[in-house]
Amino acid sequence: MHQVSRTVDSITLSWSQPDQPNGVILDYELQYYEKDQSEYNSSTIRSQTNTVVIRGLKPGSIYVFQVRARTVAGFGRYSGKLYFQTMTEEEYNTSIQEKLPLIIGSAAAGLVFLIAVVVIIIVCNRRGLDRADSEYTDKLQHYTSGHMTPGMKIYIDPFTYEDPNEAVREFAKEIDISYVKIEQVIGAGEFGEVCSGNLKLPGKREMFVAIKTLKSGYTEKQRRDFLSEASIMGQFDHPNVIHLEGVVTKSSPVMIITEFMENGSLDSFLRQNDGQFTVIQLVGMLRWHRLGHEVSDFGLSRFLEDDTSDPTYTSALGGKIPIRWTAPEAIQYRKFTSASDVWSYGIVMWEVMSYGERPYWDMTNQDVINAIEQDYRLPPPMDCPSALHQLMLDCWQKERNNRPKFSQIVNNLDKMIRNPNTLKAMTPLSSGVHLPLLDRSIPDFSSFSTVDEWLDAIKMGQYKDNFASADFSTFDVVSQMTMEDILRVGVTLAGHQKKILNSVQMMRAQMNQIQSVECVWSSHQTTIHPSFPSPPPSLLLSSSHPDSPSILGIGTPCDGASDGRPTSGA
Repeated sequence: MHQVSRTVDSITLSWSQPDQPNGVILDYELQYYEKDQSEYNSSTIRSQTNTVVIRGLKPGSIYVFQVRARTVAGFGRYSGKLYFQTMTEEEYNTSIQEKLPLIIGSAAAGLVFLIAVVVIIIVCNRRGLDRADSEYTDKLQHYTSGHMTPGMKIYIDPFTYEDPNEAVREFAKEIDISYVKIEQVIGAGEFGEVCSGNLKLPGKREMFVAIKTLKSGYTEKQRRDFLSEASIMGQFDHPNVIHLEGVVTKSSPVMIITEFMENGSLDSFLRQNDGQFTVIQLVGMLRWHRLGHEVSDFGLSRFLEDDTSDPTYTSALGGKIPIRWTAPEAIQYRKFTSASDVWSYGIVMWEVMSYGERPYWDMTNQDVINAIEQDYRLPPPMDCPSALHQLMLDCWQKERNNRPKFSQIVNNLDKMIRNPNTLKAMTPLSSGVHLPLLDRSIPDFSSFSTVDEWLDAIKMGQYKDNFASADFSTFDVVSQMTMEDILRVGVTLAGHQKKILNSVQMMRAQMNQIQSVECVWSSHQTTIHPSFPSPPPSLLLSSSHPDSPSILGIGTPCDGASDGRPTSGA
């Protein structure tokens, strides 16, 4: 901590951020008191930056200062004590007198500068009127040639180049293959293998990198599409976009070399750490760049599973679209805007809060399109705060102009992080026949023949032996489990405890209502929407539309009238 400035009644202090904070720093707390006073008489100031002005101090007095940071995990320890003194009246008056000539000189220089600026503007305007046509022509050439003024960056679609290789040469650096060493294959991409390895450029230290290779036997179109990703990536220089190191195009195999993200994809990372984060930590992942999330795959808009039973949706203009993440107007009209990006970000929010669940699970792409068109939306993930699920629903508004702006989303997430109490209200789980939309995190227990199958379905299969050893081997016994029983079985992670307990509670509710569900199912089989395969009673939907039913394909209850038609919105 150091003193920036001082007066007779104030001191301005600044300090460096901690080298290794215990999470995202939310704000700082500065404690101060007079040196001659007790620490119990101290005052505190909260600041969201690492600079603060302390006012209302006594002239010529020495004060003790300490600072500490607050993260999602709470407050850290105070720094060591430092002493700073306010100015006396005499010191203040002397400093003013010493600065008076400088103030007068600065004012005079400022006046001269202002006059000069006015003269230059007048001259430039007169010249500009004489050369207006040529100026606009030059400006047009300036932008169409791809050259930008400082502070302005214009994205250029590499597919607009007559020769795509020209885009690669302009936006990506060619790397000699001798500088690249592949260590191991870590996955497969749309065009070939993804490897980890090392890059040693002359005069630079060796770095660990990710290497995408183009498979042998490629067509010219595949090569062009592969390298277009590098042409796109090379135009970005942002901490939240993966950094392109360069390309190898003059040797075989053709490569794209990027920085290496050691934790892999976010959804895989979340699945591997299922239940191990608090809600506020998950919200922090959605908000803070310091957690190291980066956009890494610019080929996503081209990639969807090539499954003949679930063909990729292809628009009339061509090109493949990731249906589960795409706004309906972008699917129908191929109209991608910031508003359609907001829809996609809502899906990402859902993925994070569900620890990497696949959106819409195993529904076909066409069923997803039909459900969205009928105003059905994804349910809240397990233990998802109601405020956060409402933000997701806002992102999934059918009318794109009604969706929040990204700045509004950031503000909402900031408010949640700074006021954790807003995250305590959870979206309640329904009971009986009104279950959430396609909630596969709490499946219909009657579709399983053993407890082991049920544990696998809720992704808690690692506790099979624990349940068997404790004699929780039948659904009748499991449905009566309490939190004490779950602890006794050996489930120690809080997230896993909640997931199992919620599933047990839902199992108990399903067992109590099984007769009424069967009655509803048998009485209204004819109300299934024709675009969906006949689902079991547990395949239920909750709609974002207030007048839509909570069950897809099931009409009124057994004791109500039924005319064989689906209820409103089905």
